Amino acid sequence: MTEAKKSLKRTLIGKVVSDKREKTVTVLVERRVIHELYGKIVGKSSKYHAHDENNAYHVGDVIEITESRPLSKTKNWVATRLVQKAGLL
Repeated sequence: MTEAKKSLKRTLIGKVVSDKREKTVTVLVERRVIHELYGKIVGKSSKYHAHDENNAYHVGDVIEITESRPLSKTKNWVATRLVQKAGLL
């Protein structure tokens, strides 16, 4: 039953742009939206601070982050899995 139930937590995929802090990574999530007035496709981005318990992720890695309870003033996401390792393009 729990596996069939959809998770209420949001997940995003983005690129790690900073890993300088202890147990924290900064993840850049990019998305493309259509401009309301002009109809042009515009790229938008947001940065999220995610908890990385084992300091496993480094700059350039593409990771998945999941919403969680607030862990600090700015951190309420947790890094859940590695999608693509840096430098493997």
